[in-house]
Amino acid sequence: MNRLIGLALMASLLTLATGLWIPAKALLAQELLELAWAESQARQSAARPWPWADTWPVARLALPETGHSWIVMDGVHGESLAFGPGRMAGTDPASGPVMIAGHRDTHFRALERIDTGTRVDLQGRDGQWQQYRVSGIRVVDSRREGIDLARLPADRLLLVTCYPFDSLNSNGPLRYVVEAERVAAQWAPSPPKGAHKPTDT
Repeated sequence: MNRLIGLALMASLLTLATGLWIPAKALLAQELLELAWAESQARQSAARPWPWADTWPVARLALPETGHSWIVMDGVHGESLAFGPGRMAGTDPASGPVMIAGHRDTHFRALERIDTGTRVDLQGRDGQWQQYRVSGIRVVDSRREGIDLARLPADRLLLVTCYPFDSLNSNGPLRYVVEAERVAAQWAPSPPKGAHKPTDT
């Protein structure tokens, strides 16, 4: 009986440690990405956040009304999304719509709390901020509908994460899509360092 209780306790501790490791990794990665982003802006060239990284910072995304801010990386493959939101390859504010994806249980958990009209800011490497306003939120079933960026106006920003937010299924087909429309290009100071909140407790 004692052995069974010990095994159950060990399994519980392992599950807890695994659950805490994901948000801890996301938080640590954003600190390293902050440094790489500052270097990228200073040198106006890509700076890898750690020597073996296969991605680099390309933007800063901020939700001023909620206090959330993240460094966005190049690419949306699974490994990089564990460290922060990723910008889909081939999308750029200067040439067309932009799509940024993130995990629902870490960085993009904050999307659950925004609504139509919410302000979204996106900063490029040159320091210039583009201001957007959320124009629509929808849930897309990836089995039946794709996201066709070619059909969107050039001034759109899409923020995409898995849905529902509290699901335990990590491979579900539903996607939560926040669409925002650019309203202004402006120069503004960066949000204060440490303002990002990768997880909600």
